[in-house]
Amino acid sequence: MAKQDDIFKNVISHAKEYGFIFPSSEIYDGLSAVYDYAQNGVELKKNIREYWWKSMVQMHENIVGIDSSIFMHPTIWKASGHVDAFNDPLIDNKDSKKRYRADVLIEDYCEKIYQKAQKEIEKASKRFGESFNEEEFITTNPRVVEYLSRKKAILERMAHGLDTGDLADVKALIEELEIADPDTGSRNWTEVRQFNLMFGTKLGASADTAMDLYLRPETAQGIFVNFLNVQKTGRMKIPFGIAQTGKAFRNEIVARQFIFRMREFEQMEMQYFVKPGEEMKWYEYWKETRQKWHLSLGMGAENYRFHDHEKLAHYANAATDIEFNFPFGFKELEGIHSRTDFDLKAHEQHSGKKLQFFDNETNSSYVPYVVETSVGLDRMFLAIFSKSLQEETLEDGTTRTVLRLPSVLAPTKAAVLPLIKRDGLPELAHEIIEELKWDFNVAYDEKDAVGRRYRRQDALGTPFCITVDHQSLEDKTVTIRHRDSMKQDRVSITDLKNIINDEVSIRNWLRRM
Repeated sequence: MAKQDDIFKNVISHAKEYGFIFPSSEIYDGLSAVYDYAQNGVELKKNIREYWWKSMVQMHENIVGIDSSIFMHPTIWKASGHVDAFNDPLIDNKDSKKRYRADVLIEDYCEKIYQKAQKEIEKASKRFGESFNEEEFITTNPRVVEYLSRKKAILERMAHGLDTGDLADVKALIEELEIADPDTGSRNWTEVRQFNLMFGTKLGASADTAMDLYLRPETAQGIFVNFLNVQKTGRMKIPFGIAQTGKAFRNEIVARQFIFRMREFEQMEMQYFVKPGEEMKWYEYWKETRQKWHLSLGMGAENYRFHDHEKLAHYANAATDIEFNFPFGFKELEGIHSRTDFDLKAHEQHSGKKLQFFDNETNSSYVPYVVETSVGLDRMFLAIFSKSLQEETLEDGTTRTVLRLPSVLAPTKAAVLPLIKRDGLPELAHEIIEELKWDFNVAYDEKDAVGRRYRRQDALGTPFCITVDHQSLEDKTVTIRHRDSMKQDRVSITDLKNIINDEVSIRNWLRRM
């Protein structure tokens, strides 16, 4: 745990030092769990969003995008269930005065049980080698069976308590498991109580006439209330999808772990409307498709896993999370849900308007079912950034800090470095930048020795460094250095665009899916 904490501290420190993320309102001592994306962070975030949008919208003929408003009619949140049911179970520790989500405390406890089972599996795998049958071992090894059965029983009991509103049993479970405050070890807990996560605000010129509104806690409802508008104007046929990216707001009980859980965050969601009875086919399709998208970024298959929900939301008949191995363990990165027809029917009931699809082939109307994919953009940023940040020992015994971002997402694609600040080298460097900047984000750096400049660009995640020297003036060639391998090649200036494009184009990366 100490090593994980150190890694995470390095991630947070590096993000600030190199202009990716700043604490918001820092000159006023900051604001809890609110962050600003700095000059490099905003570029990385934009590139992640674009990579998602192109794969989801541009590459699918039957998926379109919208941008719905943050303010929406308050009845929308009554229909969706957020007013009555958008709660998290809150528990306080009487000694430390710290507040926690009761379900997260229990889930973290179960994760430790799961890791014990994984260690048994890994030991057996090493012992038996190629003859190891993992599936058989999981179902027959007494220790593994006991660990997994215990985990399942705990989560089922927690889910039952939350579903039925038996919060006393949720607290009893925490006490029986002897779950302690992670920071202090105290087991002196308050009762568990529900806490609504929505931020309230008002719309109107005066307090007397103002309407109570909410900042949207998710982007999905903006899609559902526009379902018929999009379907008719786009002449969309089932199945089809509507995608959206945008800000959402939740008054989180515990907003910690840097940008993993914030009160203001950004989602990338797609709602896929399907014929009733076909939702599970499409649910499996999107599970596979979204997993391929994540793997296309080259972050390592071992860092992802599916986690099926024990406790389903009120709108779902199936749900799973794609979890990522963050510096603090496996946590949810993306949710994939079969939402049934709950949302459209609820909005029909509360609005009095029909939200149905007319099928010309059967000459009948029906309310479509929905399969949702929802990934947190900020969590995606943290997953990529934390896994890319590495300390590397070189052959000469020195070390370098390198941010091995997928080059397609890197904020700056290339840095152009004149060897010295005179003899016409800066002028030629700027000529190269003038040509490349139409297609890529490029930077100019002339301060310090070239070696130091290389290290600085490594820490920023820049895939290429282009060095302009005296030979460049004679034959119009430059040295191009590759971030990951540190290999250097002499190439023609006219070839730079193609060399960079081959490595950073979305087209080439998405073809890995």
